[in-house]
Amino acid sequence: MKKVITLVLLVLVGTMATAQKKTTKTGHAHFLSETSIENIEANNYKVISTINPSDGVMVFSVPMQSFEFANATMQKHYNSKKFLDTKQFPKATFKGKISNLTAIDFSKDGTYKVKVPGTMTMHGVSKEIVGEGTITIKGGKISATSTFDLTLADYNILFEKGKPSSNIAKTIKIDVSVNYE
Repeated sequence: MKKVITLVLLVLVGTMATAQKKTTKTGHAHFLSETSIENIEANNYKVISTINPSDGVMVFSVPMQSFEFANATMQKHYNSKKFLDTKQFPKATFKGKISNLTAIDFSKDGTYKVKVPGTMTMHGVSKEIVGEGTITIKGGKISATSTFDLTLADYNILFEKGKPSSNIAKTIKIDVSVNYE
């Protein structure tokens, strides 16, 4: 009987811990490269993310081939070996922990500014960064947004000569938004 009670308690504790973590597989990432020659932008609606309100851990996984461009040629170039080489580097990831977790009340509606130090990995390079964003609680649902600049050279994405070097910004703007289930 003790074994059955222990097993039931372990299942309940495991279920409660899992219930704390919120997930989405339909997050949105948008990037914009602005230059005097042209603007290049793309959207990705397949961002996977989790947030654990109990410890503040946030994880993002962005499938790089899921970015969609208005121009098919841009999409082909973006995925090629000369650019992002998305076959060799199929995803970008970020794993961090909210540094000001105590300022967020996940039990009531509100909007909270957050800082999330962590590791961004893209194109085979991992770099420590501090993400800044907003977490919104509304009707018990959690959403998060962030806008930041990403310097391509920091991730060994280099365009030193030719047309790509003048058409692609050295630093691009990234917007991310997720609604957790």
